[in-house]
Amino acid sequence: MTPKLTPASRAELLDELETTRFDIVVIGGGIAGAGIAREAAARGLRVALCEADDFGIGTSSRSSKLIHGGLRYLAQGRFDFVRRTARERNAVHAMAPHLARPCWMVAPARHWLQAQGFRCALAVYERLGGVSRGDAHLSWDRAQLGQREPSIRLDAYGRAIAFREFLTDDVRLVLAVLRAAAASGAVLATRTPVRNLLRQGSVVSGVVVHCPLTGREVEVRASTVVNAAGPWVDRLALLEAEPPAAQVVVSKGVHLVVDRSRLPIEHPILCVAPDRRWIFAVPRRDVVYIGTTETDHDGDRAVWPTVDRSDVDYLLTALNGYFTTSPLKPDDVQAAWAGLRTLPVRGVRKSIRMSREAELRIGPGKLLSISGGKLTGFAGLAADAVDLVGRLAGRELRPGPGVRPLPGAASEPVVSDERLHQLYGADASDVVSLGAARLVEGAPVLTGEVDWAVDVEAATTLEDVIYRRTLAAWFLPRHRSDLAEVIADRMAVLLGWSPHARQAQVEAVQLRFAAEVAFA
Repeated sequence: MTPKLTPASRAELLDELETTRFDIVVIGGGIAGAGIAREAAARGLRVALCEADDFGIGTSSRSSKLIHGGLRYLAQGRFDFVRRTARERNAVHAMAPHLARPCWMVAPARHWLQAQGFRCALAVYERLGGVSRGDAHLSWDRAQLGQREPSIRLDAYGRAIAFREFLTDDVRLVLAVLRAAAASGAVLATRTPVRNLLRQGSVVSGVVVHCPLTGREVEVRASTVVNAAGPWVDRLALLEAEPPAAQVVVSKGVHLVVDRSRLPIEHPILCVAPDRRWIFAVPRRDVVYIGTTETDHDGDRAVWPTVDRSDVDYLLTALNGYFTTSPLKPDDVQAAWAGLRTLPVRGVRKSIRMSREAELRIGPGKLLSISGGKLTGFAGLAADAVDLVGRLAGRELRPGPGVRPLPGAASEPVVSDERLHQLYGADASDVVSLGAARLVEGAPVLTGEVDWAVDVEAATTLEDVIYRRTLAAWFLPRHRSDLAEVIADRMAVLLGWSPHARQAQVEAVQLRFAAEVAFA
């Protein structure tokens, strides 16, 4: 049986939230909240998860789409993190091979000494991470580099080192983890922003959520409330009490999408920016995405942070020195995304260090707030968090799900279409069975993907489907306007939209497309 994220009836979902006494209610439907819901439900707890907007709408859909192995921690001397991150990456691959796809990341080197530095670092990294012989790094001379990446400037980069990285689709991973949670009995709800906290005496005992789709306000009661709201964790903590200090610091990361004809690369390419930061260019079918910046973000923690001209100039300037193609310009950018990354503020009272740059804070009303964390380490963070919940409740919980395969997990394709395999894994054949016709000529998105998004993956808006289910907004930018129209037509049938509502959905998405490249 295919696990669905939410029931078809909104009223039934809200009734279940209101009438059930849960062990845990999780606030936030990103990878941290999804992982905790999966872990807790698999260990026998009654779980509710409330997301203010759509699943994965924030940081968890704006990453670099890489399951990192922890190489950068080596330069910082954090050998324990390298080992742990490698284990975490292997765990994600075991849970969902189609969402942790091995590739060769290529690091061009200017001279022999730089190449040797890469090789020495990678040898240590691979030993710490237990990398198999078949995945050990490769050394390319000038001829090999020119043959495998002909657009690289061989006058400046005469050799290269290729090493293993893993590509993912971050929000598809979130959806798979949530479906695993639902299969274990978790109750999941999008578009249920928390308006207040419930209390029993001085202890937080649940949340009050508002449903903008129905206008209904619902009280969700639970023994433990976990705040996994990502960049908005501080805002939720303020409902409990004035905290002694900010719980997170926030930085912004920007990625740009260009047509692959403008940057004809065959592998992900690692580049060094003038400020010594690493950036990369990753090919994906007909496009290449480039990232990432990392700038302090003290402004509004918007769901859609702006992409500034300075972000674009930084990335393109750093990249252009590596390739023989004509320099990329802002006008070449077809799509872009910005995400907010959070890191915990150290030194706050009642702070418990968790998996890799993550902490859990216990507030005065026993609200548990997660800050920080990484896509790669979601399962370890979730296990630590649920262990703590069990200890605080004095409960002996059964073992967690470990690396149990997620819904759709597949190492071998069940369909011939590579894109469908990467997005849906073993579910790809079910998606095709719902409708194998292409929605728009020249674009690989199928009718069945829209039906699957609505029926199985709880999509309720055009933005949900085009950005966070089919991923067409960023990876099929030439077709996204046409796709928006046709997807809206199908969703209008499935969800009963009026012509006015359908047009409003299209206009909202078209404005979103324009806002991405407003810097130009």
